[in-house]
Amino acid sequence: MIKKQTSSPASSRTTTETTTILITGAQGQLGQCFQQLAGQFPGLQFRYLDVAELDITNRKAVFSYFSQHVVHWCINCAAFAAVDKAEGEPGPARLVNTVGARNLAQACAAGDIPLIHFSTDYVYHGRQNTPIRESDPVSPKGVYARTKMAGDRAVLKAHSGAAVIRTSWLYAPHGQNFVKTILRYCSERPEMNVVYDQVGTPTYAPDLAEAVLQLIQRVERGACSKESLAGIWHYSNEGVCSWYDFAIAIKELAGLPCQINPIETSAYPLPAPRPPYSVLSKEKIKNAFELAIPYWRDSLQVCLEKMGKGPE
Repeated sequence: MIKKQTSSPASSRTTTETTTILITGAQGQLGQCFQQLAGQFPGLQFRYLDVAELDITNRKAVFSYFSQHVVHWCINCAAFAAVDKAEGEPGPARLVNTVGARNLAQACAAGDIPLIHFSTDYVYHGRQNTPIRESDPVSPKGVYARTKMAGDRAVLKAHSGAAVIRTSWLYAPHGQNFVKTILRYCSERPEMNVVYDQVGTPTYAPDLAEAVLQLIQRVERGACSKESLAGIWHYSNEGVCSWYDFAIAIKELAGLPCQINPIETSAYPLPAPRPPYSVLSKEKIKNAFELAIPYWRDSLQVCLEKMGKGPE
């Protein structure tokens, strides 16, 4: 049971007090990864909330929660991430991706609580062909991209100590994602088409979650300040591929016989526009925190083995 706080976490915290981390959007793909990793970080205590326990779009509910519970860190995994569905539901997408993110940032700022908020490569929709840096211009297209971009700006405006981590092509052994879709299609169909002219990098969600918890540990141990985490960061696995390359790797590592054909984006129209190139540069986060990031294909193999889909 989380004890009630009578003053701000920064002023009431003692050196012997366990570090309490609030995970919002805890039942989503990334939120579940934090739950599964908790046992590897015994010095941290976690509180998991999803929309049924805390609706982040309700400002009053958010501030009420933070006034009644001790929270030392907040990690926001909540998002309206159904990119095509968002095109037809801009209101709900904005509520979660922009308003909800702002509510959390304002509540965390009021309590001097560090906030880690996740964003997306979709905010970049340019035509460059070199890894995108945090300082490069944004050009979101589509409801999902625009509401996430607005959320990033709202978070950074409301909370000077917040960290916004932009990631790409997220997948895990659970949830709905590209890896599980390809595995299912390969088991149902002899042949399928996948676009080859969208280039980026897959991100194994447990790698991202573990990296974030390692950063928090560094702060808690005094290796760096919580202020050093503030700002925009990129995290994806190392390497570059197209969705076609990704699908081929899934098929090969899982030992499946399906024929996968490369096609252009124009041959597979979808409601929401996809970035043609969204390879994220990780130099900033690697240099700042001496962070080692796994190669995407290695992490994919780990994921498939956890799903029982690896080579025998």
